[in-house]
Amino acid sequence: MNRTPQFSRRGVLGGTAAAIVTASSASAQNGASSLPSFTRTGDSISQDRPFWEQVASLYDVDRGMVNLENGYWGIMARPVLAEFVRQTERVNQQNTAYARTKFGADSDAVVSALARTAGVDKDEIAITRGATEALQNLIVNYNRLQPGDSVLYADLDYDSMQFAMEWLKDRRGVGVFKIALPEPASRQAILDAYAKAIRETPKLKLILLTHLSHRTGLIIPVKEIAAMAREKNIDVILDAAHSWGQVDFQIADLGVDFIGFNLHKWIGAPVGIGFLYIRKGRLDAIDRHYGDGSFDPNDIRTRVHTGTANFATILTLPLALKLHEAIGTAAKAARLRYLRDRWVAKARALPNIEVLTPDEPGLAAGITSFRVRNKGSREDNNALVVALRDRHKVLTVRRDGVARGQCIRVSPALYTTEEELDRFVAALAVETSMG
Repeated sequence: MNRTPQFSRRGVLGGTAAAIVTASSASAQNGASSLPSFTRTGDSISQDRPFWEQVASLYDVDRGMVNLENGYWGIMARPVLAEFVRQTERVNQQNTAYARTKFGADSDAVVSALARTAGVDKDEIAITRGATEALQNLIVNYNRLQPGDSVLYADLDYDSMQFAMEWLKDRRGVGVFKIALPEPASRQAILDAYAKAIRETPKLKLILLTHLSHRTGLIIPVKEIAAMAREKNIDVILDAAHSWGQVDFQIADLGVDFIGFNLHKWIGAPVGIGFLYIRKGRLDAIDRHYGDGSFDPNDIRTRVHTGTANFATILTLPLALKLHEAIGTAAKAARLRYLRDRWVAKARALPNIEVLTPDEPGLAAGITSFRVRNKGSREDNNALVVALRDRHKVLTVRRDGVARGQCIRVSPALYTTEEELDRFVAALAVETSMG
């Protein structure tokens, strides 16, 4: 089984110039949108300004507002948007004749393309409407729990996933335990926190982990924590909604059997698509969704039943993946970390600003949150978000659920400029100096 992702790094990580790959010849014959070419000009990919200006030119962005709330979902690049419109028109025109006669084969080809990019086998993944649907199905249909067992999650996990873990208390008769991740965080402190929880939680059988927190941007050392769990015969379900496309990693290296992914955040597909992963040989640990009988019980597609899907969204995915691969995961990760580090370095110099996500390598990507010291309430953070938005035209978002107080999340995108981040920090300095 080939688990090596087929990322195309030409023109991004090697050489000085190359073209972005275009849509497949079959798609091109059908009129599919193609991707323009651009070149790399500098040695440091994260700061290659002409290169990233070319990337940014693919996005139609309203620059009237500095949008630093790109963690919600990722804007489609212009060629991807054109493909989505084209596929929407095609499906709308051909209607059920297409859905009944051709979509099955086309969607199967989409799953194959996704599997190649993800570096997994096709029969290990199933398309969902997002990471939330994928993870809810994995959690509530996990069938290895008995009354009296325990499950564990953390304060930085996504709300819907916390709800699903709590749901297990009444439906499975298990003990549900929650831990607060350390703040300030460090790699060792995170490992110590999970080691302690694994050691002290009675009859622990399942852990929910979040690879990259939507609250603070903290990246946890999944591989090491999963290895700790495996030694105790504890399963892990991983939320990778924000990490895939923002962090450079291979699924096989994580050592996790059950993962939920998003494709409309950092991959740039149309809104409403993700996928779930169940490692080969572990399908029997996840029940069929509501006893789904649409396929053979050993088919992963029985572990999610969405109903009528947005055909155009699924059909647009291959082009979004091609653009993602052409830019390169490592290049995207380097650029987003560079943008994050630029504003964080300036913000740390401001009085009373607490940056929640550490600078330690491997613990941060593009997303990072902050709070004003002694102002961790909902009201305090909402007020600052509104002030930044209305007075300075800088969009951020308040996040709750962090043990030591609420915070404000900052999420740059590939189209974000250095000047926009400087404008944000200047606005932050003005607002925090006012009281």
